Amino acid sequence: MKEPIRAKLQQIAEHKNHLQLQLSDQKIVQDMDKFQKLSKELHQLLPIADAYERYCHVSDELMAAESMANDQTLDQEMQEMAREELASLRGDVAGIIDEIHLLLIPEDPDDAKNIYLEIRAGTGGDEASLFSGDLFRMYQLYAQSQGWRWQVVSSALSDQGGFKEVVVHVIGQSVYSKMKYESGTHRVQRVPQTESQGRIHTSACTVAILPECEDIDHVNLDLSEIRVDTYRSSGAGGQHVNTTDSAVRLTHLPTNIVVECQDERSQHKNKARAMSLLQAKILQVQRDQQQQERSEQRRLQVGSGDRSERIRTYNFPQGRVTDHRINLTLYKLELVLQGQLSFLVEPLQQQDSADKIAGLQS
Repeated sequence: MKEPIRAKLQQIAEHKNHLQLQLSDQKIVQDMDKFQKLSKELHQLLPIADAYERYCHVSDELMAAESMANDQTLDQEMQEMAREELASLRGDVAGIIDEIHLLLIPEDPDDAKNIYLEIRAGTGGDEASLFSGDLFRMYQLYAQSQGWRWQVVSSALSDQGGFKEVVVHVIGQSVYSKMKYESGTHRVQRVPQTESQGRIHTSACTVAILPECEDIDHVNLDLSEIRVDTYRSSGAGGQHVNTTDSAVRLTHLPTNIVVECQDERSQHKNKARAMSLLQAKILQVQRDQQQQERSEQRRLQVGSGDRSERIRTYNFPQGRVTDHRINLTLYKLELVLQGQLSFLVEPLQQQDSADKIAGLQS
């Protein structure tokens, strides 16, 4: 096991022991919020800490077996038994290390989310639109095989068939974790139906996989972040509004959003209305920011839609599909188009895990 990982595991084991001590403290037991927070943290660490404990135990047994196998004072039969045990223990250690690596990979917080799948025809004219229809059916069949729900949100049909663009809401268990690798430009090589001379044309479609965000429908305001100023109303309303500080100005310090209200006669009512207005303005700012983030995420995923920017090529004459990110070529194009995407998804997931494990070891 690489030293950086061993050091990290040692820290986790020590932190686990510290949490267990804290949770036995009566003061913490009586503080329900803190007790629940620490319990949750301990629950998350236990699988890794337990795996590391097993690794240490089996490693000690392995060292003892190696010592026996090399001990010339022992008879040949004992040494042979030790060598047989060595092979088994080495397999156990390797298995535990693989388990630890997987446990250490940080979870993608979006993996459990539903998605919005967007398919858009890129370069290639009518042929690109037809191919977008092929991709639409491929993903729909894959979603059916996974037991996911499929809801078309919007679509623009092309004149020759297929889609200029289509957006689908895909709902189910761990949708994003399997679909996130589909983002990018998909290239198709085939002879179009309208091609009289049998020439192969190359077209492209872009696919964006956007994890579903929780709708922002409420803002909890921290009163310590709001400056309240009162002043005399200057508008109509009679003598009362001109002689009392009934008008209210609220400034949200983190965003510098300012709202004012002086329509009501009472300062209390003006403050309540101003607070409601401030909440609405902050809510709109957050929604605008969320929309910008989605747009940027979409732009980064799909690029320009040019044929040269491809993550995958579907070659119909050869019945071949190639994923260029992992240099994987399969002669199973028909099966893939029928929704059997696991041939591609599983190797992509494995490579992703391998890359993350390599990052842990560096």
